[in-house]
Amino acid sequence: MATVRTEISEIVTGLGLFGYRDLDRALAARPRSIGNVDDRVFDRLDNAYAAKKHDEIFSTAYANGEIFARANVGLRGRVPWLVEWKGPHRPPAYEQIPADLRVDHVYLISCKYGSDILHNASPWHVFDRALAERARRGGDWFAEVAPESFQEFYTEVRKHVTDLSLPALVTALDADHRAALRSALKGRWPRSLRYDWEIVGFEIARNSASHLMERTSTRRDREELLWRLLRLAASPYFVLGADRQGLPIRYRVLTPWDFRNRYRMRRFDMWGDHAGQPTVRWRAEVVDREDSTPRTVEGHVEIRWSHGKFAGVPEAKIYLDTPHHDVAGYEPINSSN
Repeated sequence: MATVRTEISEIVTGLGLFGYRDLDRALAARPRSIGNVDDRVFDRLDNAYAAKKHDEIFSTAYANGEIFARANVGLRGRVPWLVEWKGPHRPPAYEQIPADLRVDHVYLISCKYGSDILHNASPWHVFDRALAERARRGGDWFAEVAPESFQEFYTEVRKHVTDLSLPALVTALDADHRAALRSALKGRWPRSLRYDWEIVGFEIARNSASHLMERTSTRRDREELLWRLLRLAASPYFVLGADRQGLPIRYRVLTPWDFRNRYRMRRFDMWGDHAGQPTVRWRAEVVDREDSTPRTVEGHVEIRWSHGKFAGVPEAKIYLDTPHHDVAGYEPINSSN
């Protein structure tokens, strides 16, 4: 089930599209033209609204919906006849467009509140497949890109936890072994292991970046990688939300066709960073064809175990570091455009 905060951010954004005088009236009306939202969900929204613990997100979400309803690139003042909330369902396949609301079967809206994460994927999907498709191959990415140093580090870990039942090879760890390591290594790395992990982490990051750059060796490859990093899709969609400081963000995501007509990519770089854990930085430099203005888009990828040290397979979280409204390919919207 979606969290109450998620339900507020997504459903209340949808309520803002209907033209009610204020949020109180919208909640009281419980419009049936917002699909997949039953009375139990509305009850939770009412209770959360009465508790006044989420006033800021209630206000921002409703205002975002109102502005999109008036915007020329949005509904242009027209009341929608159907708003569908996708809710907590799992998509049947990999979806390039992270839409939470679908309006009149046409407008796709992603509700992003307090998050700079663009993707939460496997390292194989990011660095081996360049986000082009789900990776069918799996396994421990750390052992794949830094086999010797990761094995040496594991040997030191094995000595530290003094668990003789652990196998000698890191690649032989099973679920029970990983659970034992997770329990023994809670919190920060012990001082005796911290420096070694930073060195191994940098090698993992550096080799991950090199692996992907080798697979995207041409300018076109890297331009397509940038499109996928920014989640540009064949159909335009809209993002309504707030940044980590609570300031509203509202923008239209261009298609790759729109992006290429508007911008020329000059350079794309990716490199490993010393950051205490495996971290890959990326930067794209583009030029606006309309006025020859250079634009830079930056982000990073954090590669970490999914459930604690040595527990689960590593995951890759891709973050956007450039403010959303400064990103080439994200066109800000307000009630007058």
